[in-house]
Amino acid sequence: MTFRIAGISFDHMHMGDLLRMVYEHPHAEIAALYDPNRAKMQDAIDTFNVPEDRVFTDLDACLAAGPYDMALLCVATAEHACVTERLAPHDMHIFVEKPFAASADDARRMITAMKGTGRQLAINWPLRWVESHVTAKRLIDDGLIGELREVHFYNGNRGPLWHGADKQEVTAQEVEHLKPDAWWYKKASGGGALLDYLGYGATLGTWYMNGKSPIEVTCTVDEAPEIEVDEHAIAVLRYKNGLSRMETRWGTFTDPWKYQPQPTCGFTFIGSDGTILSPDYATHLSVQTRACPEIHQVAVDALTPGERNGIEYMLSCLARGEPVGGPLDPALCLTAQRIVDTAAQSALEKRTLKLLP
Repeated sequence: MTFRIAGISFDHMHMGDLLRMVYEHPHAEIAALYDPNRAKMQDAIDTFNVPEDRVFTDLDACLAAGPYDMALLCVATAEHACVTERLAPHDMHIFVEKPFAASADDARRMITAMKGTGRQLAINWPLRWVESHVTAKRLIDDGLIGELREVHFYNGNRGPLWHGADKQEVTAQEVEHLKPDAWWYKKASGGGALLDYLGYGATLGTWYMNGKSPIEVTCTVDEAPEIEVDEHAIAVLRYKNGLSRMETRWGTFTDPWKYQPQPTCGFTFIGSDGTILSPDYATHLSVQTRACPEIHQVAVDALTPGERNGIEYMLSCLARGEPVGGPLDPALCLTAQRIVDTAAQSALEKRTLKLLP
């Protein structure tokens, strides 16, 4: 079959990346594009040759022109819950670009909205499709470093306005021009580096930990007077078997997909019998084990067909009639959202908190 896919909102610049994956998929088509601002869609309309009768600035008109098999949701984080509730009755799967939601309560609303529809909700975390991090998961599950005790995460980029679809760069002058009106820098819209990136570490960290939750969380953020959201956050998660540190940063010296900054963006794993360093986009992992304590390099695995990106994986699951798993699974993502919520509240109260329900 050919999956008819609707792109809903261009608030998140990853919409362009997702549409390219749809465009290049042999069994998918861009069936509709919606955003209230036509100009935000124009690059995608031109790039993917989307016919005018598939372009909408009114959501009701877009939904009436269906049916669609799946919606790609790229609205501002604070709108994820209400838009999911609006889409859920229209008999389509919903593929949400990270983060999951602005809060665990909103995440639960999204899960509830999809319950009983017979359709799936999936949350896409692009780092899930990075070969080094997928290889690290295999090595951990294979027992290479024994019991996993610590997951350390440092990640970010120069900032959300420095690049658009396909990682097209903009100038510093353009960034400063866009900042005042950008939802990324508005607290009420779910902006800030903590909400943007801590979900990556918490979600993939929960995946690596096979679903384990921390007992408590301590977090601090920068407090720049000229903006209302954070651009730098450091969270410490206390698990039964150890501490994990997760740091998020808008303002890295370089973007990691082009030049790895220092500190290196990625994950470090500490196990009872070894360690693994998994930088973003690396061709090799740095590994230590009891048998070979010297740091040595392990080549990353190539991603297998059907799991090379979020769209390919989601459509493969749908074609087989299987639920999505791992970091796309809403149940796992809800645990991670609770970690994010607790970190945000900890930073606000400036104290350690038990993991919020």
